[in-house]
Amino acid sequence: MAKLMNALLLRRFTLRQSFMLLCVVTLIAVLVVITLEFAWAEKLRLRFGESEWVLPSLVAAVMLTVAAGIVTMAILFYRWKLKRPLELLKQASEKISANDLDFHISYDSRDEMGELIAAFENMRSTLEKNVKTLWRSVEERKKLNAIFAHDLRTPLSVLKGNTELLATYLPEKKLSEEKVLDLIHTMNLHIVRLESYAEAMSSIQKLEDVPVHRQSIDTISLTTLLNDSAEQIARQFGKTFVSSMEYDHAVINVDPYIVMQIFENMMANGARYAASQVNVHYDIQKSTMKITVSDDGHGFSDEALHKAVLPFYRGEVWDATEHRGLGLYICKVFCEKHEGDLQIANGPHGGGSVTASFGTPVDK
Repeated sequence: MAKLMNALLLRRFTLRQSFMLLCVVTLIAVLVVITLEFAWAEKLRLRFGESEWVLPSLVAAVMLTVAAGIVTMAILFYRWKLKRPLELLKQASEKISANDLDFHISYDSRDEMGELIAAFENMRSTLEKNVKTLWRSVEERKKLNAIFAHDLRTPLSVLKGNTELLATYLPEKKLSEEKVLDLIHTMNLHIVRLESYAEAMSSIQKLEDVPVHRQSIDTISLTTLLNDSAEQIARQFGKTFVSSMEYDHAVINVDPYIVMQIFENMMANGARYAASQVNVHYDIQKSTMKITVSDDGHGFSDEALHKAVLPFYRGEVWDATEHRGLGLYICKVFCEKHEGDLQIANGPHGGGSVTASFGTPVDK
């Protein structure tokens, strides 16, 4: 009966309406019981006469009836209107306190408690959305910091190598003036690149926000600069480096700093897995530039062919100081930013092969 009343009546009423309804029902029930008690008292009076204990007994029975009615009404009101929503709110609060927002709360009632639980669910949903947004922002920043540290390594290594070369051979005058100027020019390019990269990375929230600044650059000058970096990287890993090129345009329109970042990450990845040699081939056509870096190592596994471009994928390599699994991911994102793509494959004679392509419209 209680469930039926709850389903048909009280769930449709507000707390005030439910309370008033219970008061009326309780009052009617108490009056009925009191009427029966008066009838009972009258029977006792007729049976035992004007006894002194009949009236006090009647008063006590009436008071107990009123008290029982009030207590019963309070219990019913709590069970029908407050108990379930309070339990839901308590459970939800405990989950939120435990940083668990992956739940939903609902209460099928049109009263104030139903509205309160609906508002609580809306708060939980908004809080979950905000936490996820904040978490994604933190993860993007962590990834961006890791990428920043990762990409600083190669230009710093080039600067360090050139500095050591100058410090070792310049005092002994074993370097020609032309070679010294060439080293200084290379170092200056990398310093400008570091400044530009640091400025860009300080203002972006994720890697995809890195801007592309195209400029017309001589094909030979660009590939010479890339080959200098490749020689430094190959030397670090104790590998040899061979390059080849075919082109039909002397001037291309690219962002040289992004091209260098992509190339250096590809070169480092190839040198890391090569047995002894890394090969680089430049293919520069009217509207595209392709750079293929291949090695004579074991090549990519089936898993790596599908996952190598994912951030922090390392395969079977574990070197927390040198290899963070970010290189090819950076290449993929920057190629797409530069209207190109990244292809990963195994060479026909073994070894891995990575090809980066860029859109290179020529200024008219």
